[in-house]
Amino acid sequence: MSLIALTATEAVARLKRREVSPLELVEAAAARIAEVEPAVNALPTLCLDRARDHAKRIMAGEGAENAEHPGWLAGLPVSIKDLTDVAGVRTTYGSPIFRDHVPTASHPLVARIEALGGIVIGKSNTPEFGAGGSTFNEVFGRTCNPWNTALTCGGSTGGGAVSVATGEAWLAHGSDHAGSLRRPGTYCGVVGLRPSPGRVTRGTPNNLFSPLSVQGPMGRCVADVALFLDTMAGWDIRDPLTYEAPAVAYGASLAPRPLRVAFTADFNGALPVDRETRAICEAAVRRFTDAGCTVEHAAPELAALQEAFLVLRSQHFVVDRELQLHSHRALLKPDIIWNTERGLAATPSQLAWAERERAAWYRRLADFFGRFDVLVTPGAATPAFDVMLRHPESVAGKKLENYMAASMLNAAITLAGCPAVAVPAGFDQYGRPVGLQVAAPPRQDARALRAAAMFEAASGLDKAVPIAPKPGVVPPVEG
Repeated sequence: MSLIALTATEAVARLKRREVSPLELVEAAAARIAEVEPAVNALPTLCLDRARDHAKRIMAGEGAENAEHPGWLAGLPVSIKDLTDVAGVRTTYGSPIFRDHVPTASHPLVARIEALGGIVIGKSNTPEFGAGGSTFNEVFGRTCNPWNTALTCGGSTGGGAVSVATGEAWLAHGSDHAGSLRRPGTYCGVVGLRPSPGRVTRGTPNNLFSPLSVQGPMGRCVADVALFLDTMAGWDIRDPLTYEAPAVAYGASLAPRPLRVAFTADFNGALPVDRETRAICEAAVRRFTDAGCTVEHAAPELAALQEAFLVLRSQHFVVDRELQLHSHRALLKPDIIWNTERGLAATPSQLAWAERERAAWYRRLADFFGRFDVLVTPGAATPAFDVMLRHPESVAGKKLENYMAASMLNAAITLAGCPAVAVPAGFDQYGRPVGLQVAAPPRQDARALRAAAMFEAASGLDKAVPIAPKPGVVPPVEG
């Protein structure tokens, strides 16, 4: 078996047994990047010499005091999203404002990953400031889906998803606000986890007390994602939402057990979902029954949650982007301007209404989780779309009013502070990956991972990656 074909858990086990060295894995990753990167543009900034130096230090014993930590990566190469600082490595946030920015210090999460034996090989592409459901920016251009390079990989952790799907890296770091780990995972046939708020440090963002945006892991299978979550999890004095890592590691919590599963394709008809996506997911969820779970079609009412989310998300943008809107408006893309100006125009009464809607939604969902262990939905409302588009123009024949309108399957989970895993569920008639989203109550990340692992074991779809990029054409849009 080639080194790039190993899962992260397999590679780490070999590293720990010294059957392979960190330097060998760095060179295997470098060779794979050179082979596939021209077709996908997933890792536009590489730091291979830095990675080689880190590999040599690990081989000389650096970090050995952490070798018993459940998240010890032992010299495994990983990718870091280009929203997140890596010391001495160009970090642009996908923005021409920061085209030449080279930070002198790493983000606290990167420091944690490196201290636990993760080797950063490159920065993964992202939309500008992470805003968008398709990965492109004015600095590095577009990232393509390896299953069909005419299609988007999703956003905003699109480069990370492609890096693990193609074997450029064994694990990918990312972030998620309205599906930015889950939709790229769905579109690229890999696993992405949005952890509970506070599970993984966000460092010191200006939105320090907001639970909307989180950092998290992506990998080729659920066990790999659980391993990387063990690397990331823990309390950080710089992030007031964080809390201690669990007594039982996530990687040791995947043993199957019967679960009460609720499935909805569209939240009782409230959201548009492509017909074929719906059919694939409805068929796939039966695997939970085969695994000994009870499955029921059910969902709490969304009510006016879509508008509430837009109000609250826009306030997030005001905190993050108001000053840049004044100083660099001409360099910001339209989606960022739209979000920020929408937030600036909101009244106190609109903000209060949105908070009441969010609270009411959470109360309904909390009651719902009294009857069910997990809530399963499609991972995205439609499969990957044209790489040249900012967002799908319609879903199931319904024209979308804005670029966030296709994200509510994911955003609803975000607003409740729930962990959610995107796990591959199948392929549509054009060979595009389709996935499930498995959500659990807040701070029940282990439950979400366990449910996703049960489904994955039944489906075997984790064996479909890594893949070589494939050219193709854009399929017709479902009417």
